[in-house]
Amino acid sequence: MEREDIIKELEEILKSNLTDEEKREKLLQYHESDIADLTDDMEPEERQEVFHILGDESAGEVLLHSEDIGEVVENIEPEKLADIIETMDADDAIDVLEELDEDQRQEVVKLIEPEVREDIKAITKYDDDMIGSMMTNNFVTIKSTDNVKTAMKSVIKQAADNDNVSNIYVLDENDKFYGVLELRDLIIARANSELDSIIKKNYPYFLANALVDDCLQDLKDYGLDSYPILDEDDHLVGVITSDDVIEAIDNQTAEDYVKLAGLTEEEELSESVFQSVKKRIPWLIVLLVLGLAQAFSMSGFESVVAALPIIVFFQTLVLDMAGNTGTQSLAVTIRMISTQDVSKKEIFKTIFKEIRVGILNGLLLAILSFGFVFLYLKIADKGIRVDTSFEIVDAMKGAGIVGVALLIAMTVSSFIGTIVPIIFLKVKIDPAVASGPFITTINDVTALLIYYGLAALLLANAM
Repeated sequence: MEREDIIKELEEILKSNLTDEEKREKLLQYHESDIADLTDDMEPEERQEVFHILGDESAGEVLLHSEDIGEVVENIEPEKLADIIETMDADDAIDVLEELDEDQRQEVVKLIEPEVREDIKAITKYDDDMIGSMMTNNFVTIKSTDNVKTAMKSVIKQAADNDNVSNIYVLDENDKFYGVLELRDLIIARANSELDSIIKKNYPYFLANALVDDCLQDLKDYGLDSYPILDEDDHLVGVITSDDVIEAIDNQTAEDYVKLAGLTEEEELSESVFQSVKKRIPWLIVLLVLGLAQAFSMSGFESVVAALPIIVFFQTLVLDMAGNTGTQSLAVTIRMISTQDVSKKEIFKTIFKEIRVGILNGLLLAILSFGFVFLYLKIADKGIRVDTSFEIVDAMKGAGIVGVALLIAMTVSSFIGTIVPIIFLKVKIDPAVASGPFITTINDVTALLIYYGLAALLLANAM
């Protein structure tokens, strides 16, 4: 069914003469995301009425699917918002509280039950870059000493408040993490079976204070529904789900995109001009220095430009193709170092491969560009010197300069595009910052020096 049709059906339910309870039953037959699409376009008073009909728990689910949670919560009374937050998992509650300004947040937190506050505090004590900040308190535990029958009763009891039951976390007699039991294995186990025989004791786990970036590759490789998060004493403090992993990957992608643009941090639409300037200026200063180096390198070839102005026409060709080649090598290298532990063998293999690719691509394009430049000079009847007409020897020299410079520049750019992110990785700088403007500017400076240096070398007698 089309989303528009679903919205119309929801609107008809709300406009009907049914009781609130009857409306609630019908609304809950739809996904929370569909209801959120409806409430996002409502006036605050109408939205409050829908939340009242849904009840606190369902209203919380709808709120989490809202397009702009901040806009929605700012129009909810603190007492009502506190009631809704109390029905949420601690990690979701934190997401909502972060959308409030400081005064609102403190007011709402005071109204939340102490037990919920403690759950929230257990997560917020970890920094945002730690795996503990991603975890949830939505999980089910049993004891390693339980039998199958006792374990099943415990799971059923806890499932009323925790819907993350596909993996059951097992604790030993000291409340330390013992292993994981899959619900399916528990269901099919015979009542007299040994529970210990179906518990996975070597299940992957992560320490709460571990950095997200250090764990993300393992999280992706295992591809599990959820993972136990332990403290330094091996106590289970939370779990992270596959949804949390997807969110972390999205955040990493967003960070890499920001770095691709030459920013130090992701910008928010709500932040001030000064804050945006503060985030953008560091790399802009670096790029300014590189740009000045490019300009100064050009100034050293004034005599070449004055005597051979035709060379300037094809400068963009050389710079663009070198930049494109470098960016391709950069993309391949960043993908390699972000998806596996990089050995020296892999590093050298990648470097040599990209150099060979740069040489072969450069050779092919050099031949093509030689032909195009020569034909252009022939058809336009232009000479490479000032106020001269076409001469076959000079035209071949001019076309040769473009072709050879293209070959060398593309080869060097492939090397730079590969070696720069590897160097950044080795010195503990995120390789993503090598992308975008940074690598482009370096390749421009390099290609410029190659192009005009070659022109000065081979055509010195024309000056």
